Formats: sequence, C-alpha cells, structure tokens
Amino acid sequence: MKIGFIGCGNMATAIIKGITLSGKISGEDVYVYDVFSPACENAKNTFYANICTDEADVVNNAEIVFLAVKPNVISSVLKKIDSEVKERNPLIISIAAGKTIQYLEGSLTDKARIVRVMPNINAKVTEAISAYCFNDCVTDNDKADVEMLLNCIGKVICLDEGAFPLFGVLGGCAPAFSYMFIDALARAGVENGMKKEDALKIAAQTVYGSAKMILESDEHPWRLIDNVCSPGGTTIEGVMSLQADGFENAVHNAVNKSLDKDKKL
Repeated sequence: MKIGFIGCGNMATAIIKGITLSGKISGEDVYVYDVFSPACENAKNTFYANICTDEADVVNNAEIVFLAVKPNVISSVLKKIDSEVKERNPLIISIAAGKTIQYLEGSLTDKARIVRVMPNINAKVTEAISAYCFNDCVTDNDKADVEMLLNCIGKVICLDEGAFPLFGVLGGCAPAFSYMFIDALARAGVENGMKKEDALKIAAQTVYGSAKMILESDEHPWRLIDNVCSPGGTTIEGVMSLQADGFENAVHNAVNKSLDKDKKL
C-alpha cells in the first residue's frame, strides 16, 4: 500500500512516524510533497520517504492521499489534483480543520472517496484520539485502511460529522486542559517541597495510568474514585475540596466556552 502526503508539517510527520514505526507501512512506500522543501527532506532522511515534484505527483504515486495542508489552501490544492483524482480515484483523507466533506466534494469535479479525519496533538507520541467520517463513496475496505493507519498513532473512533465540533473540543482542546491539570499537580508538589522535575514525572505518570485504568477496566470513573477513597482518608478530603471549589463546573465551562468559540469561527 502506497501512502501520499500533500503537506508535510507536524501532524503529517507524526502520522508518517506512527505508520512506519508500526511496521504497517514502509517508508519507501510513502510519498510526500510540501512547498517548504526542508520538511520533505526531513521525511526522506528520517523515514526514507519519497519526495514528489508537486501535488499531482503525490496522487499519481499513492493509493491513499492525506491532505495535510492548512484549511485556507485546501481548496486550491484540490483543484491542482482534480484531474489526477478523477483518473486514479485514490482514497482522499483530509485532516484540514473545519472543512466539511461537502466542502471538499465541492472543490472536485467528480465525486471522490473522501474521509475527513481529526487527530490531536498527542499523535506526536502515538497516543492520539482521532475521529473520522466519510462520504458514501467510501467502501468498508477503505474504512478498515483508515482505522489501521490511525491506530498507528493512537486510538480511533468513527463519528457522525455533526459531532466533529464537539470532538474538536473533547479531543483537540482537552489536551491543553490535561496539561494544565498535570502542571497544577506538579506545582502543588513544588509548593510542598518537592523538586519540579520529580513532581512533574509523578503527576504525568499518575494521569497517564489513571487514563489507562478507565480505558482498560469495566469500572465507571466514580467507582474507581470510590475505590481510592478510604473512609476519613486523605483522598476523600482532596476530592471533596475539588468539588467544593467547583472543579467539575470549571471543566464543563471550559468545554462549553470552547464549543461556543468554534461555532463563531
């Protein structure tokens, strides 16, 4: 399977890293093009990817083409590859934020197999959560290929496109919220006499392990909370303090504010 990338920035590089390190795709079966040539050179030197001469050359070499360019240029990119897409009918995977399938279809002459994907920044360490949706030209085999590729950078979920704005908050904005929580824990450790380096490692691993517990156990989060809270103990004291200070309300407000902002963009 030959995979192409039009645009070779941070997210494309993260995906290339994931699919090649997984062994699912060889770097020699990856084709890249970017107007910023050093990005292509990096993909070649690091992953042994092939550098293409332009956008159309990517389509002519690949069965699956990732559109990893900024949203403001994706329409012009689609017009540049329009005839090649019509001739070769590759699977098109767009990771351009905010650009709907209908918008992508409208930039091409003929109906194409189009998948819209929204990964998050944690793809850089192969722990992303990615959502995807698709048009009616996409086959079951296409969906299997998409899931195989996205599983190389973390976890994947198929969602109705109408849920993408909310996913953008829960999956795209929330890493920043999580980083804030980890840093706050670490700073509290520093406040109480621990070195920041040690406190940050403890806090980050604790959150990482706690997330894994939720994903891999059958327990509801509040059941897991109850399991940690001994009667009259230190944990229940901290939990009650977080509730009294409006922890859940603050999180809900952050999600709602981010979602409101998305609607205005």
